[in-house]
Amino acid sequence: MRIGEVARRSGVSARMLRHYDDLGLVRPGGRTSAGYRDYTPADVTRIFHVESLRTLGLSLREVGQALDDPDFAPAALVAELKRRSAERIRTEQDLLHRLDRIDESAPDDWEQVLDTVALLAALQSPLAQRRQRAALTVDGTAVSPTALVESLLDEADLNVAGALRWAVGRSGEGVVAPLAAAVHDADVTRRRRAVLALVDTPGPEATDALIDALADPDDEVRSHAALELADRGREDPVEKLVGLVVDGIRDVDAADALALLAETDDDVDAVVACLVAPLSTVDAPARCRIAQALGDLRGTRASGALTELAADDDEMVSRTASYLLSIRELPDDGRND
Repeated sequence: MRIGEVARRSGVSARMLRHYDDLGLVRPGGRTSAGYRDYTPADVTRIFHVESLRTLGLSLREVGQALDDPDFAPAALVAELKRRSAERIRTEQDLLHRLDRIDESAPDDWEQVLDTVALLAALQSPLAQRRQRAALTVDGTAVSPTALVESLLDEADLNVAGALRWAVGRSGEGVVAPLAAAVHDADVTRRRRAVLALVDTPGPEATDALIDALADPDDEVRSHAALELADRGREDPVEKLVGLVVDGIRDVDAADALALLAETDDDVDAVVACLVAPLSTVDAPARCRIAQALGDLRGTRASGALTELAADDDEMVSRTASYLLSIRELPDDGRND
């Protein structure tokens, strides 16, 4: 079979077939009387074998070794091919990631592209000082909000993290989406960093992300979200704030936040109801903390709850409640019922 016909049947160009012949990879079984290459059916089969192995990423040298060495063990080579493929995928993903961040920065010219590339490289530097300097220069450089958030979430150095939080806070609404996504990250450290950044981020979208964080299994994430939502005047965190009081997690801050939310008669009654609900199931220290939180609330229901706690079997609880009742009765206390 002449080379042209083999090329048509195999889909391998005549030029490549000649190259295979020069390498000794697929040599035609004979020659015509005119000296042209004459391929046998076995030669054509070998060509298909060569092409099949090339689709796996083998070099021509490796293809020849695989076909000609009877002792060749494919398992080791397949494992090496998998490693190479994974490395290529990582490289391409890194490139795609950088291109996404550059595209997000919406550059107007190549100078801005180069500035963004330099900034991204600096944010990924192994030197903390360089990362910090880069974070402090983002105001004058078009940069992807997602890149800033990712740098913040991965930053372990406290000084650099502070600079990055500053940069994220100055980057506008674009940071909210990646921060909101990070609230659901599997890594609790990244979730903690995300919720701290959201605390410094105004707007309804950031508030919605903080509401999502109320369901987080981590105490630190929940406490940051609940306290910030209370500062924003949201009633969503009342039960979580009561939980912080009961568990002794930033209980003083949580009690202050509950007092802030209980500004109207209706609100104070709702807060009191949430505070007294767990009294029958919690231990004495928790009851004592609940009493202290009730002491910051005005109204007859709060006073009634304190009166009941003043009769508590635990001396510390009863003394705490009695003291809080006594100062409520002072004429200049400002918390009279």
